[in-house]
Amino acid sequence: MRTVLTTETIAPHLRFRLWQEMLLDRIGPVEQKQIDDRPFQGRIETADVGDIRITRVAESGLRTEVTPATLRRRDDAGTVFVLIQLAGRSKSSQDGRDAVQGPGDIMVLGGRPNVHLSSHTDRSLVLELPRERLEDFLGPTKVYTAFPVGPTSPGALLAANFFQGLSEMTDDLAPETAGRLSKIGVDLIVASLAERLAQELPQDLYGTVIIQRAKAYVEENLADPTLDPRQLAAAMGLSLRRLQELFHKQGQHISDWIWERRLRAAGQRLSDSACGHLAIAVIAYGCGFSNSAHFSRRFKDRFGLTPREYRSAALGGPTP
Repeated sequence: MRTVLTTETIAPHLRFRLWQEMLLDRIGPVEQKQIDDRPFQGRIETADVGDIRITRVAESGLRTEVTPATLRRRDDAGTVFVLIQLAGRSKSSQDGRDAVQGPGDIMVLGGRPNVHLSSHTDRSLVLELPRERLEDFLGPTKVYTAFPVGPTSPGALLAANFFQGLSEMTDDLAPETAGRLSKIGVDLIVASLAERLAQELPQDLYGTVIIQRAKAYVEENLADPTLDPRQLAAAMGLSLRRLQELFHKQGQHISDWIWERRLRAAGQRLSDSACGHLAIAVIAYGCGFSNSAHFSRRFKDRFGLTPREYRSAALGGPTP
């Protein structure tokens, strides 16, 4: 990671102002004030891995607030912040929930007003990642903001260790490798949040948990050409009618979701140079299509290009 600011060599009376300027550039507009009288100390290190921005922050006690006014000054980049506590303790409030984060805890904040209080020994990783990647599987972020997942969760422990390790090797990663690792990292975050939500979510949000489990099952079984709504319902332990009702409440249809995920996965592989040696038919079969002609027809209906044209355009070759 690259150190973009450390207060060690800055005069005490200049530290906090420079800190605020750097945070504005990296994180975005926020309101901050110190919560004790000690000289401010802080360090910011940064790295971009695939479509994830990683910021490692060490700071003295601060109150950081995202207000409606600061939100209006931001460009909506479609991102959300995930905090991984490395040391110290912090407190956060968002969407009517208050949470305390200790070492190893993972928590989502962002997109709406929130408050974060850091301790004098606070160290954390701040991940800025695509909001869509979380909402595709977990539903709206307001369900799980300020909802910490602790290190006693195997998924959270694995995710925290993964990102700590990833932050140490960012300078040595090729762009393609970085992109793949970033996707793995997001999947780990999603899995750890899903595990916690399934255990402790209020009963009135039970349907959201079932949907996220069903979508995770689809992701894990995309290559199975027999995967259909009936098989998915059986895997969830529900009747097909009940699962359809839950999907309909979110404005979705089960079969449409499965086909969309197959097509998007195929599109990602066709645009990945690491899969450039694979025949298009092999990619189609790997995404659950059992017929090449059917795959080509549905792919063109979805993306406006044939699979061959899509791959050529994505990888910089001539479009047939």
